Amino acid sequence: MSEFPENPPFPTQDFLWAAPPPRPKFQHRYRWHIVLFLGTLLTTTLAGALQAGAIIPAEAPVSFWSVLPLGLWYSVPVLFILGCHEFGHYYYCRVHNVDATLPFFIPAPLPLTGTFGAVIRIREPFPSKQALFDVGIAGPIAGFLALLPVLYFGVKLSKLAPLPPHDAEIIYFGEPLLFKAMSWLHFGRIPEGTDMILHPLGFAGWLGMLVTALNLLPFGQLDGGHIMYAVLGRRAARVSVATVVVTALLTLHSTSWIATTLMMLGMAYFLGFRHPKIVDEHVPLDGRRKLVAVCALIIFVLCFTPVPIETFFGK
Repeated sequence: MSEFPENPPFPTQDFLWAAPPPRPKFQHRYRWHIVLFLGTLLTTTLAGALQAGAIIPAEAPVSFWSVLPLGLWYSVPVLFILGCHEFGHYYYCRVHNVDATLPFFIPAPLPLTGTFGAVIRIREPFPSKQALFDVGIAGPIAGFLALLPVLYFGVKLSKLAPLPPHDAEIIYFGEPLLFKAMSWLHFGRIPEGTDMILHPLGFAGWLGMLVTALNLLPFGQLDGGHIMYAVLGRRAARVSVATVVVTALLTLHSTSWIATTLMMLGMAYFLGFRHPKIVDEHVPLDGRRKLVAVCALIIFVLCFTPVPIETFFGK
């Protein structure tokens, strides 16, 4: 019969294996953020330089290097608006201790905008409905407050000019209520046969309105979808479906809604119409947050236009 040795070679007590330490929050790869920001600054400056041709007198000598600095009139304010929007999200992620990245600016070789916008990546689920609401609504409100002075001075620097001849190619920018108010404030009633030639600074403010309105669409995991889910809970899925239907119908009125509709259909296919569940989704929001939600609705109405961009080719 064998016996256990007095000092066994392996300990007989159970081992308690310690879990690895949690990953530190708010760790950032600053190099990528800087590279993407500088790339977006370049592409938006080039786009702004193309826009600047409209504000240069016809008799003035024009060269690439002389026009390029004018592109900063567009690139700097548009990055300011996009940055305020994303840092609004990021700030409230820090407030609620929800791990997130710094903003990623997205450069794009587009002659009109020079960018696809900016995003942050949220790395963990929201711990509460209040956190979801605060993070979701902070971006549009911060971006809206940033675009107000940009739009005001951009319209002020714009000028009135006779309408181009019928055979010219015209890019039409829709006029949200806020834009109409700024135009009336500076020019009053625009005379027949004339139109506003928008300064690049004004276009940055206009694009800020478009980005704000699109983000506030009450769909899925857009900012407006976060807000709607925090207000309505699971019933927000019906609003998401209705939003896709409405934008699809808007494509009959303006082809510029096609990209937005396809984007939302893609998000619905991969993520579904239902918002990821929050543990306290049945707990109603407090009165203060409901009031802020009404403010977000007002911002959406002020920034929305049913015809964002249209191009007309003369005959």
